[in-house]
Amino acid sequence: MSAPGRYLRTLWYLRPKQIAARAWFRLHRPRPDLRVAPAARKVSARYVEPAESLPSLLDPMRFRFLGVERRCAVAADWRPPGVDKLWVYNLHYFDDLNAEGANERSSWHRELLSRWVAENPPGEAEGWEPYPVSRRIVNWVKWSLRGERLPDACHESLAVQARWLSRRLEFHLLGNHLLSNAKALLHAGMYYDGPEAKDWCARGRAILERELTEQVLPDGGQFERSPMYHAGTLEDFLDLINLLRAYGESPPAPWSDCVVRMRRWLTVMTHPDGEIAFFNDAAFGIAPRPADLHAYALRLGFEPLSPLGEPLVMLEPSGYVAARAGPAYLLCDCAPLGPDYQLGHAHADTLSFEMSLHTHRLFVNSGTSRYGTDNERQRQRGTAAHNTVVVNDGDSSEVWSGFRVGRRARARLQSASQTPERILIAASHDGYRDLPGHNQHTRQWSLTAQSLRIDDSLTGAYRRAEARFHLHPQVSVRAGGARQLLLRLPGGSGANMTFEHADAVEVRPTTWHPFFGAEVANQCVIARFGGGKLTTCVTWDAPR
Repeated sequence: MSAPGRYLRTLWYLRPKQIAARAWFRLHRPRPDLRVAPAARKVSARYVEPAESLPSLLDPMRFRFLGVERRCAVAADWRPPGVDKLWVYNLHYFDDLNAEGANERSSWHRELLSRWVAENPPGEAEGWEPYPVSRRIVNWVKWSLRGERLPDACHESLAVQARWLSRRLEFHLLGNHLLSNAKALLHAGMYYDGPEAKDWCARGRAILERELTEQVLPDGGQFERSPMYHAGTLEDFLDLINLLRAYGESPPAPWSDCVVRMRRWLTVMTHPDGEIAFFNDAAFGIAPRPADLHAYALRLGFEPLSPLGEPLVMLEPSGYVAARAGPAYLLCDCAPLGPDYQLGHAHADTLSFEMSLHTHRLFVNSGTSRYGTDNERQRQRGTAAHNTVVVNDGDSSEVWSGFRVGRRARARLQSASQTPERILIAASHDGYRDLPGHNQHTRQWSLTAQSLRIDDSLTGAYRRAEARFHLHPQVSVRAGGARQLLLRLPGGSGANMTFEHADAVEVRPTTWHPFFGAEVANQCVIARFGGGKLTTCVTWDAPR
């Protein structure tokens, strides 16, 4: 399809205020406000230990982000040429201030904080873009609340950063960026005393009030439908509750209600191994682990979560469905890609699924190892990198340029039901409707204690159609006969895959990406349609 058409299909969904805000953001160049900072406000209650990130500071001048190590020894190293922008962003976040074992690196942190102020002039380069500013403000305030004292230069700089941020809010992006901006304004506003700080608090609260209703769905899911970003947003609200209590204020009741709903959603979207499922942009090590977030909530006085006893859980506003039978845990994506006006973290993964068996992951979506606009980023967002059906080698949604989506699939959950013997989930999407052949994909999952049956059907003509099933790297596969594959999981358990109406079945090498910067070899089973229907059966031993 033509590039002008692709741009039009992308721009069509933007909100008018995003377009206006983008123009303002590009044209408006505020000057840094270098006035003396207000006095720091006194903490009036205990600040609870927050969730800790993984360490990233390896020595006073060496960092590891996204699987890549680099030194930051001189001023120019804060903005290194030719380095991935996300790596540079991470360098300016200061996440290590609140990482595991941070107190052991306190002297390194103090030196680094002073260096940052001296070597990063206000308003210049990536370190002063709104998102890094937001993350840094929060990390500096959290570090001080944990018992450290910001160096005098940082105390002054923090106010300059808050003033700068208040004039560079990301209304052109909205989504998690704007939420992060508001969180930072509130952290800065609570840290300082006086009328200026009160204004930051008021503005941050007003944005948070609007965005909570917008970004947290009734089932508790974050509206971008990414378990990774969901976990990050849950941490945001836990941090905000912790912040207000430390300064003697009661958090708004909707924040606590939001945390309760978000914790349940995260539990549903967590595999038996304790880690998140990979739908849309998702990887380990970016947001805190689910267990760490639940422990943080407990420290803040939230009730322990009840175990999920239901065999079938429908997260209807989000569009995900979870099913449990015997040793199998199944997660199905019947979801919208996300909010139409912000699909920067969406993948063309409609009607994909993940499944664990005997607590081990069996079928996995390919994950996310990078941002940017290169071919590998495009491949990881594409339909073929997920456990769903690819028609004519195309994508079910028009993902392009790293963070853009033009034509998008519309999913519909048709039914979800259970009997004592099985769970049935049926859904469809129209992502191929406007492409040659005008296809609609319908999929039904049928789960029992000993099997998973997947029935795929296509309406319309096609040159080539295939269902893809990506296996976890620790799962081995070998041929077991005509249209049969034998799978072996860690621990010795096994499963069989058989196919009906398949024109051909093959196994190809591919890669799985559990962390940013990581690439792990795995295998993908590809079953080619012989007609308009394809049935895939996976069976395993009965639980003992």
